[in-house]
Amino acid sequence: MATTTTDAPRDGASRPTPPPPVTLTDAAAARVHALMARATTPVLGIRVGVKKAGCSGLQYQIEYVEEAKPFEDVVESKGVRVYIDPMAVMYLLGSEMDYEETKMHSGFVFRNPNEKDRCGCGESFTV
Repeated sequence: MATTTTDAPRDGASRPTPPPPVTLTDAAAARVHALMARATTPVLGIRVGVKKAGCSGLQYQIEYVEEAKPFEDVVESKGVRVYIDPMAVMYLLGSEMDYEETKMHSGFVFRNPNEKDRCGCGESFTV
């Protein structure tokens, strides 16, 4: 599990801690809490990753975390833990994870400044 540390520069000044790769809205955190409460096995949080899929090439992937994997970043926010797949960090930097419920759709939504394009159905993206 990767943690953020601040290495002191040689001149003695401290470096600021970098921002987390992903931030969560209140709605996303509440939904993660609800999902974790319904899990059939004990879970540590959720894992966010990116896989090759869809007509635009990449798709967000979310799964339960029963065990942390090496080199994952862990974002602790609003009482939940989000584990970031190390292969996905470069695609997710600066993203906001939200949860939306409408008459036609419910699910996690990512506002990702790295996205260059999305497919027509909104299920996949390009960076």
